[in-house]
Amino acid sequence: MRADKLVVTGRERFFPEKDIIVSKTNLKGHITYVNQTFMTISGFSLHELLGAPHNVVRHPSMPRSVFKLLWDTLEAERELFAYLINRCKKGDHYWVLAHVTPSRDAAGKVIGYHSNRRVPNRDVLQGTIMPLYEQLLKEENKHADRKAGLQAGANLLTEIANRENKSYEEFILGL
Repeated sequence: MRADKLVVTGRERFFPEKDIIVSKTNLKGHITYVNQTFMTISGFSLHELLGAPHNVVRHPSMPRSVFKLLWDTLEAERELFAYLINRCKKGDHYWVLAHVTPSRDAAGKVIGYHSNRRVPNRDVLQGTIMPLYEQLLKEENKHADRKAGLQAGANLLTEIANRENKSYEEFILGL
C-alpha cells in the first residue's frame, strides 16, 4: 500500500534521547534487521518489518526529493545525514535525524545499507526543516507528473543548499 493512502493521525510520538533507532536493508531497501527501539516507536512487529520495504514507515508529509537525494547518495557509495518524518503503524508520526551508510562485505563490496536514527533538535526541526519540507512538498505537488514533481523538488533542494554555498550534507550538518 502506498504511504500516501495510509491513515495519519497528526499525533507525534517521541522516543528517549538516549535511544537509537537502528535498521539494516538489502540493496533494494528491504529490511533485514531492526532493533527494539524501531519496533517500539513504529508499532510494527518484527514479523511485519523483516523483508518489508523500508518505506513502510514513509510519512506522506515527507518530500520525495529528500529520498531521491538519499538514494542518489547511497548509490554513489557515500553516507548521508537527513531529517525524516516517519509514520507509525497506526498513523502517528515521529521525527528523526538519520545517518545512513552503505554496508560492505569483507571485500569492500556494498551489500546493503545501515541507518542509525537519533532524536532530532526541536529548534532545527521547527525553525528550518519543517518549513523547508513544506516548501519542497508544495513544489513537488505543483506538477501533475510525479517524476517532474520529484525532479523539481530535488532541484529546489539543491538550489537552497547552493544559496548557502554548501553541499546538502554541509547544509544539514550545519543546522
